[in-house]
Amino acid sequence: MHSSPELLGLLSLTAAAPFQSGETIREAVRSMLRLDGFKPAGRSKPASEYLIKAVSDGKLPPINLAVDTCNVVSLHSGLPISVVDLDRVRLPMRVGLAHAGDSYVFNASGQTMDLAGLLCLFDAEGPCGNAVKDAQRTKTSSETRRTLSLIWGSTALPSRAAQVEAWYRALLEKEGAMTQSGEDVI
Repeated sequence: MHSSPELLGLLSLTAAAPFQSGETIREAVRSMLRLDGFKPAGRSKPASEYLIKAVSDGKLPPINLAVDTCNVVSLHSGLPISVVDLDRVRLPMRVGLAHAGDSYVFNASGQTMDLAGLLCLFDAEGPCGNAVKDAQRTKTSSETRRTLSLIWGSTALPSRAAQVEAWYRALLEKEGAMTQSGEDVI
């Protein structure tokens, strides 16, 4: 599905949105990523921080409805969000810490990311997403019809992830997508 001009208009730092990110949110997300020694800085900063720079620099082109909506919500809420193609994952799925030596390719040019100590989404083949960069093998494409989105919330931000999920689902449904809770999907 393609994104409407209205949705794409929200990919702006000055767009009216029900959330604002700030230093408290940024630090809570970074603390979550440091859980087991991961260092969220430089190229390993949270995806939500990358979005701020990409939008500021005008370097965030539309991709597809699933990713564009994810980017809008992550940009304004400050919470990173993983989006994976459900037809590219192998069940079962779980969230857990990556171990030393865990890595995956995260882009089409074959760059890899060291995942040691990072909280990740795993499928039967291994890690496939996290709050920094998702794996290339499970990314959406023009053939994607079903996605799983994981909002990387923090206990330091009580109820924020649930509020972010509600806005995220409302935006997707307004664009014509159908949503279900994770328990109903996998």
